[in-house]
Amino acid sequence: MTVLEVRDLTFTYPGAAEPAVRGMDFSVGRGEIFGFLGPSGAGKSTTQKILIGLLTGHGGSVSVWGKEPVAWGQDYYQRVGVSFELPNHYQKLTARENLEFFAALYDRPTRDLRELLDLVGLADDAETRVGKFSKGMQMRLVFARALLHEPDLLFLDEPTSGLDPVNAAKVRDIVLAERARGTTVFLTTHDMATADQLCDRVAFVVDGRIAALDSPKELKLARSLREVRVEYRDGAEALLGKDFPLDGLADNAAFLRLVRTERVASMHSKEATLDDVFVESTGRSLT
Repeated sequence: MTVLEVRDLTFTYPGAAEPAVRGMDFSVGRGEIFGFLGPSGAGKSTTQKILIGLLTGHGGSVSVWGKEPVAWGQDYYQRVGVSFELPNHYQKLTARENLEFFAALYDRPTRDLRELLDLVGLADDAETRVGKFSKGMQMRLVFARALLHEPDLLFLDEPTSGLDPVNAAKVRDIVLAERARGTTVFLTTHDMATADQLCDRVAFVVDGRIAALDSPKELKLARSLREVRVEYRDGAEALLGKDFPLDGLADNAAFLRLVRTERVASMHSKEATLDDVFVESTGRSLT
């Protein structure tokens, strides 16, 4: 089932000389994690705001469950969860009080607040005023708030930004668990590693256009060298390396001789990274 359907989407901010979004086309299915990757100013946030219903006046068509976001009215936000890149909490309220306030806005059942705070590693700080939280803690609370009402569609904007490796991994695990229960996830990021680990498909965005769209694996394979690099140690313990064509590898006499006679340290194919694909597809880097 298609959840998001975008056709020839365009948007120009009032007074701007150039459009922020230029004829985008994509769709997102139920239970898919769809990555929207690109540098700042590429049109990612503008597109997400249109999908959320925060921006109107666009060209083309945007359909969510068969209707424009604004056509759903307030019912839309009963089914959608949003985790913004920048924290926006009530600083004088505790973490629990923040979640209680937002839980009261939903008509549908909400999750147990203590369990939700424990899920994001904030159970011990449930009664702490949010104004005393670090940025990483506030980001985890934003993420928890997006999950409050078990939404059918999640919009995540840089969900691992400002998090240490342990908590970033925890957030990624939660996102995968949401997908497993059928939640659709629209992930906006410039973090290639997060996109590679999480996304079923990714769209590379630059100058308001989609330059490439496919699964991370297919994008990388299409631009990879069909070679295998074998690293081994010689008698002097120096690390040496040789490359062999991937095609016909099982019958390559030189390859077979090396792996039989030398101390192999590593062996890997020359697969491109998502960063490589992005640069080749867009002519830009994310830095």
